[in-house]
Amino acid sequence: MSKTLKTVLIIVGIVLVLAAMLVTPYNTMVKKDESCSKAWANVESAYQRRMDLIPNLVKTVQGAADYEKGTLEAVINARAKATSVQVDPSNLTEESIAQFQAAQDQLSSALSRLMVVVERYPELKATEQFQSLMDALEGCENRINVARDNFNEVVNDYNSYIRKFPNNIIAGMFNFDKKGYFKASEGADKAPEVEFDFN
Repeated sequence: MSKTLKTVLIIVGIVLVLAAMLVTPYNTMVKKDESCSKAWANVESAYQRRMDLIPNLVKTVQGAADYEKGTLEAVINARAKATSVQVDPSNLTEESIAQFQAAQDQLSSALSRLMVVVERYPELKATEQFQSLMDALEGCENRINVARDNFNEVVNDYNSYIRKFPNNIIAGMFNFDKKGYFKASEGADKAPEVEFDFN
């Protein structure tokens, strides 16, 4: 065997070993990236269930609380804004998730104000339709929490994997960027102030 052929075979062997070293981490990154996209789709699906309930909830409350138009309009507007904020699953940055979360938090706040209004209407709370909607809404909130927690776990797994050496080099070569997390809403770390008026 000639020296040139040996050299070529050694170079080909080195290239094949390097290629094999790249393939496994790359394929794992692709798989973990897809898991992040799937987890994000589950988050969106959970929020969509809540969105789908809101028109029925507003109609039910509207029938009993006709003059609470401002509160009902706030819910409708917050729902429209939350629906308009879309996040590209291939670009799950801290900023895009924070924007999505802010719109959803506004909707949650509007729904909370609506529930305060509903407290003034015991006849509404006693109806079967309203109770059914409240049960469904509570189930949606639970699904949202589970989906968000699952998303954060999947993202943590992905981010940890792409930051480890030598995976970080491969991630940089193929543009596997760090993904953002859902974070607690601003002020969630402070206990709510409760004031009692005894006058």
